[in-house]
Amino acid sequence: MRKSNHSGKSLSEAYQTVDIDSKRGIGNKILAFMGPAYLISVGYMDPGNWATDIAGGSTFGYKLIWVLLMSNLIALLLQSLSSRLGIVSGRDLAQASRETYSPIVNFMLYILAEIAIAACDLAEVLGMAIGLQLLCGLPLIWGVSLTVLDTLLLLFLINYGIRKLEAFIITLIALIGVSFLIEMFFAKPVLADILQGFIPTLPTNPNPLGSTSLYIAIGIIGATVMPHNLYLHSSLVQTRKFERTPKGILRAIKYNILDSTIALNLAFFVNCAILVLAAATFFHNGMFDVADISQAHSFLAPLLGSKLAPIIFAVALIVAGQSSTITGTLAGQIVMEGFLNLRIQPWLRRLITRLLAIIPALLTIIFIGEQAIGGLLILSQVILSIQLGFAIIPLIHFVGDKHKMGVYVIKTPMKILAWICAIIIVGLNAKLMTDQINDWITGAGEHAYIYYLTVVPIAILSGILLLFITLRPLLLKTKLITAKTPHGTIQKLDLRPGISYNKIAITIDFSNMDSLTISAATKQGGKDANYLLIHVVETAGAIFMGNEINDLETLADKQQLQSYLYDLNQMGYNVQVQLGYGNPKKAIPEIVNKSNADLLVMGAHGHHLMKDIIFGTTLDSVRHNVKIPVLIVKG
Repeated sequence: MRKSNHSGKSLSEAYQTVDIDSKRGIGNKILAFMGPAYLISVGYMDPGNWATDIAGGSTFGYKLIWVLLMSNLIALLLQSLSSRLGIVSGRDLAQASRETYSPIVNFMLYILAEIAIAACDLAEVLGMAIGLQLLCGLPLIWGVSLTVLDTLLLLFLINYGIRKLEAFIITLIALIGVSFLIEMFFAKPVLADILQGFIPTLPTNPNPLGSTSLYIAIGIIGATVMPHNLYLHSSLVQTRKFERTPKGILRAIKYNILDSTIALNLAFFVNCAILVLAAATFFHNGMFDVADISQAHSFLAPLLGSKLAPIIFAVALIVAGQSSTITGTLAGQIVMEGFLNLRIQPWLRRLITRLLAIIPALLTIIFIGEQAIGGLLILSQVILSIQLGFAIIPLIHFVGDKHKMGVYVIKTPMKILAWICAIIIVGLNAKLMTDQINDWITGAGEHAYIYYLTVVPIAILSGILLLFITLRPLLLKTKLITAKTPHGTIQKLDLRPGISYNKIAITIDFSNMDSLTISAATKQGGKDANYLLIHVVETAGAIFMGNEINDLETLADKQQLQSYLYDLNQMGYNVQVQLGYGNPKKAIPEIVNKSNADLLVMGAHGHHLMKDIIFGTTLDSVRHNVKIPVLIVKG
């Protein structure tokens, strides 16, 4: 079901559901603020990060730990800016973009954000599938297919509230952290060598034909800062209800920076542990070219002397993929609602995102083979690299805009630092993307024209758009392209007296709801209106034979209708009855539209979650296919 996000609130089902002001004591308030950054942090330890960390550790030992530290500091800065935007403006990054840019630019930014989320989900799908293969020996094609089953996990968790979802994610993070603590125990890294890794240096690759340290460093940075995390964080901080005073807003900013610092440092520990594990295990044994996750897993047992090590490694990989895919789903919902002001059913949103990730993975495995999965994982990171600047640059513009942020606008030193980080990330990711496109063109040979007609034009158009959103706010100050309220200009009410219903259609299903539904209908029209009782026979025979069916259920339904008709006539109501046959979603609108009724009254069936998926939602379908008002009665 498509509909506008009428609340105007980011992630409206969780908006301000955690009441900070009700907490007593500074410790409880800090704990109440903590949570959003942990959902963000899982994006910094997803399977895409694993590949670059393993490559860095196996090729250069501990010497690129400083790159992880620098990436973490940049991520901490950008996530703090994202949370500041959400706290101060009450807008997530996607909503702020919709209110600032023209519809055309806004739509292009939306498409890029959706592509990035699908690419991120692709990495999670591949990571989980690889983990299942390593742990259970399940073929990749089946592992990829099984990942569609987690579609309902987020729906299940979000129904229990945002705090329960945060607790679940924190549990998964803790499991990943404990897994790598155990791996460190097996690997026994040298502490002095680890400390030397924090000294910035670009070592030479022991293999002259292998990747340079600069290239792998770019990969580590490119895989660290995820664009969807910036949209997500600016929304999740709005789940906290706090006092909207200068003191309350400053306190919220401070506590969310603390939340981000703790959570992202945990992510830094996991990434550092992966790199250290690769360095202590592979680099130490002269295996400099281990860059594949499956390859790394197969070498752990013989090198560490423990059969438990690869099992723990596989479990952590599955957990990392699952936790990341949950937050990716939330980001997808936020992006669609924020850019387009459009909401669809959460399960459908999740299914679309997952299918966009599964289809290319399945096609690659079927037509090229499992050996191409590593290349597909790299492709997902290149796509993320293209999109990254389109999230970072608007974010810096917004938090540096005094009209949007007021007294909470970032100061000049912070703004300069943010732009330096943006230039570093966009520049390094542009190089990574350019190098990858050159590799594709070189490897394609006589088929290189395919890339010149597809990838190259997309990269050029992306560069032009990036330049536009970078320079336009600097060269031309414009007012927000938005109304003062989420729903447009404020409208005056125009109430029309004297509305009465002459003919009222009522759907009945011979349940306890019938009395409530008929009672609600008669209160609308009284004894002066005409009433039409509608019941649909849904048997298999009715579906195929229609009104020619004369089975036991149809006869029983006719008798029950006549009983209702008699009772209502005795009460003084003017009533007619009509049976429909087959699918109620089609039969009810057909009867109602032919009856010239001016109101339809329906009883709610009370299904939730799985029952809605299994039995369908008749109410939603019917109300979209009738031309009159619908009154829904709930027991």
